[in-house]
This record gives sequence, structure tokens and C-alpha cells, in this order.
Amino acid sequence: MIVTTSESVAGHRITRTLGLVRGNTIRARHIGRDVKALGRNIVGGEISEYTKLLAEAREQALDRMIAEATEIGANAIVTTRFATSMVTSGGAELLAFGTAVIVEPEQ
Repeated sequence: MIVTTSESVAGHRITRTLGLVRGNTIRARHIGRDVKALGRNIVGGEISEYTKLLAEAREQALDRMIAEATEIGANAIVTTRFATSMVTSGGAELLAFGTAVIVEPEQ
């Protein structure tokens, strides 16, 4: 599956647009990670525990979006975007969305 943030795929032409596809996940903070993060807040620097948590959430949302596109017969997703929102104290949703298409190599 080709996934791109652009409106097209280099070297390919879009032959059919299948529609919006999306994948999401909601993740909550973990008390163990919060304790480590508190230390980072005091001394400064990257909060790697949260970086890892968000990276995992992003991958899961992408995987779910790709699965939805595969189910409807797409071989590519264009205009991929990400959004996040807080759904509860300590919990956030990460959403990946894009347009499922069928592409063919240009001749």
C-alpha cells in the first residue's frame, strides 16, 4: 500500500477514487511513564516516554487506516493527515485519515 501526504503518487496516475478512509486509537497515559516524565519536567529535555507512546499510537492509527483502504480495494492512500484530540484527562485520540484510491503506473 502506497501512503502519501501529497495529492498524487509520483510515477502513477489515479484511476479511481474510492473515498475517505480513517484509522484511530485512543491512548491513556501510564502511571509509570508519568513518574519518569515528571523527572524530565524538572530537569528539562525530551519526554521520551510520551514520544514512544505517541509513535506507537500513530503507527496503530496508520495500520487501521491501511486495513480499511485494503478492505475497499485501494492500493494507495493520498492526502494522508493526522489529528489528535484530548478525550479525557490523561487520554488522547490519534486519528489518521486520507483518500483511498487506485493507482496505476504511468506509461
